[in-house]
Amino acid sequence: MARLDEKLSRIGAGTDSPSDFIIADAKDGDMGFATTAPGPRIGTDGKPTGSYKTLNEYLDQMRAIISQDLVDIMLTSVSCFERLMEDGSFARSQITPAIRANDTTDIWNNRHANYLKAPSRPFRTANLAHARRLGCDLCLYSMTFVNDLDADLATMEAFGEFRTDAEAAGMRYFLEVFNPNVETGIAPEDIGYFVNDGIVRALAGLSQAERPLFLKIAFNGAAAMEELCSYDDKLIAGVLGGSAGTSADTFTLLHQAATHGAKVALFGRKINLSESPLDVVAMMRKVVERELTPPEAVRTYHAALTEKNIPPFRSLEEDLKVTESVLL
Repeated sequence: MARLDEKLSRIGAGTDSPSDFIIADAKDGDMGFATTAPGPRIGTDGKPTGSYKTLNEYLDQMRAIISQDLVDIMLTSVSCFERLMEDGSFARSQITPAIRANDTTDIWNNRHANYLKAPSRPFRTANLAHARRLGCDLCLYSMTFVNDLDADLATMEAFGEFRTDAEAAGMRYFLEVFNPNVETGIAPEDIGYFVNDGIVRALAGLSQAERPLFLKIAFNGAAAMEELCSYDDKLIAGVLGGSAGTSADTFTLLHQAATHGAKVALFGRKINLSESPLDVVAMMRKVVERELTPPEAVRTYHAALTEKNIPPFRSLEEDLKVTESVLL
């Protein structure tokens, strides 16, 4: 049994410990950010040069995380997964590969485009049957509720079509539910409860066999996270990372989510856009296993940067600041 499945089994049985917290590296950014997904190229002074890393460099970052073997899931696009399978990157790893099954329009982050101003629309590029034949049996499906009847109905209909295709292809899935990408008329402090209700309503009509392995959602505060986790003890909640932020943002989000019921963290930019992704992942593991507090993790991380002669993006003082309002 893969490490992920062992952890999910213990979490489902209620016998999990902090070491069973699941961490995923979300390296599926090419499905949304396209050419800029690998991140900016950084000069010797620690500043962006104005150009971006290549796909091969992005793949090398994935290979490094896989070799480190501290995350439990490596999420990629189908095209990147195929290349990693061809070169045997997963052959000796306990990390479970996963592919992004759909690319709704609210992740279309093309430079100079205005797609993000429109309500999210369902769309799928990936062919699940092809991905399954390549050797992947786990995928991420995402959807976004925007408080518009026609848009949300289309989202739910597409979700139904996906489940049919996933079952036919023999694919398991986890479900990502984004916060609304446009103005909804809902107060910001109530968005978490709107999302919670959307999730619960969407899953209520599904048998256990049809349900996702776990969720990937924004952290909308302690109360909203606790409400969702306590409502259904069979529903495993995970938190998404969002923007890069400070190191304190990364470790504090992880700590607060785990404290209030989350069992999974799926971070993309918070890992990929850091000075040293491997050291960030190492600190993430120490935070969820309660070896370090978030401030201690920031200080230990900066010590690692100093030891490796990697220029930090911020001073230690600045990096210790929590800047994401939901965490304050």
